[in-house]
Amino acid sequence: MLFILFQLGGDCYALDAAQVAEVLPLVQVKKIPRAPVGVAGVFTYHGAPVPVLDLSELALGRPARERLSTRLLLVYYPDGAGGRRLLGLIAEKATETMRREPGDFTASGVRGDGAPYLGPVVDDVRGLIQWVEVGKLLPATVSEALFRQAEEENAG
Repeated sequence: MLFILFQLGGDCYALDAAQVAEVLPLVQVKKIPRAPVGVAGVFTYHGAPVPVLDLSELALGRPARERLSTRLLLVYYPDGAGGRRLLGLIAEKATETMRREPGDFTASGVRGDGAPYLGPVVDDVRGLIQWVEVGKLLPATVSEALFRQAEEENAG
């Protein structure tokens, strides 16, 4: 299984590459006033608005640093109705991949109630790498609000 690696602070994390539609350079994002924490805004992708999360802001409380290695990962996010929607993720140092089997990952032993998207870990030459589960990044209410906002902006 292929994973895209990125960093939050000094730690390494992984996303299942099968859930990634495209890796883009960091683009300008329209801010949405009073958006939930971690929501960077929205940008237009092939004529349609796509909500964007800043993973650093979501996890660490600070925006991602604008570096050459900071990327916008377009992922397929489950919409709750059996379909998938595009969601942008701003991720620092998203320039490497790794191949691992899902069984190589084990429970971290630490439960993060405030971060249900943090999955199991695997030991690697880069240190422990934690799997980020895309489908658990947003509470249902935030997911619904983000995608509804994007649809309304597209219709307006």
